[in-house]
Amino acid sequence: MTVAVARVAFKPNWSARIAWVVLAIYVVWAAGQLDFTWSRFVDGLSNAQKFLGRMFPPNFSTEKVEMIVKGLTESIQIAIIASIVGIALSLPIGLMAARNLMPSWVVWPARALIAVCRSFHEVVIAIIFVKAVGFGAIAGIGALVVGSIGFISKLFAEAIEEISPKQVEAVRATGAGFFSVLVYGVMPQVFSRFLGFASYTFDSNLRHSTMIGIVGAGGIGGSLFSAFQRFDYDFVCAILLSIIGLIIIAEWFSNYVRALFNDNLALVDYFRNRRNARLTREKSAAMGAS
Repeated sequence: MTVAVARVAFKPNWSARIAWVVLAIYVVWAAGQLDFTWSRFVDGLSNAQKFLGRMFPPNFSTEKVEMIVKGLTESIQIAIIASIVGIALSLPIGLMAARNLMPSWVVWPARALIAVCRSFHEVVIAIIFVKAVGFGAIAGIGALVVGSIGFISKLFAEAIEEISPKQVEAVRATGAGFFSVLVYGVMPQVFSRFLGFASYTFDSNLRHSTMIGIVGAGGIGGSLFSAFQRFDYDFVCAILLSIIGLIIIAEWFSNYVRALFNDNLALVDYFRNRRNARLTREKSAAMGAS
C-alpha cells in the first residue's frame, strides 16, 4: 500500500524570510541610531507646509529672470564642456580597462584610476577644485570631468568586455592593425551603448552643474544657495521650476540625439514617430480596457 505524499506548490524559503526579518530589525535599529522619531517626522511635515506656503507664487520678476537666465546659461556651458572633455578622456581609459583587449599591466592601473574617480561625489570633488583653483566655473568643469571619467569609463569597459570576439577575430584575420581592429571590430558593437552612456552623462552633468554652485563652483547653484540664505523662498521656487524645465528639455534633446545617430531620423520624423507610438499605446490601452 502506497501512501500519498502531499505536494507543496510553493515551498517556503526560510533563508529568505529570515533575511527579511533581519533586514527589518536592522532598519529599525538604524533609525533609532539616527534619532529618527515619529514626532520629528510630524513636526517636519508642519514645517514643510509653512515652507511650501512661502514658496508660492514663484517670483519671476524681470530682475529675477535675468539672474536665472545667467545662472542657467553658465550651468549649461559647464555641463557641455565637462561632458565633451570627460567623454574624450573616457574613451582611451575605458579601452585600457577592458580585460579582453589589454594586458593586465595596463588594465589594473586604468581600473584603479576609474575607482578613484568614482570614489567621491561631484560636490566633494568640486570642493577640492574650489580650494585648488578658486571659485568659478573652472572648478565646476574639473569636478564634472572627473565624475564623467569615473562613470563612462567603467560602463564603456564593461560594454567592450561583452562584445562578440568573432567580429574582432575576423578583422584581425585580414591583417589589420590594433587601431583598425578597434574601429572596425570593437566600435561598431558598442557604439549605440556608448552613445547612450554619453547622453546620460550629459544629463547627469547638467543636473550636477545646477548643484555644485552651492560650494562656489559656478552655475545656478550659487543663486539658489544665496536665495535660501536670504529666506527668499519665492525666488527659490522660481529657480527650481526653471531647473525642472531645463532638465525636461535636455531629456528630450538626448532622446533625439540617440534617434538621430541610431535611426538617422530627421527632427520631423522623430516627432512623427513619437506621435505614432503614443497613438499606438492609447489604442492598445483602449482595447485592453474594453
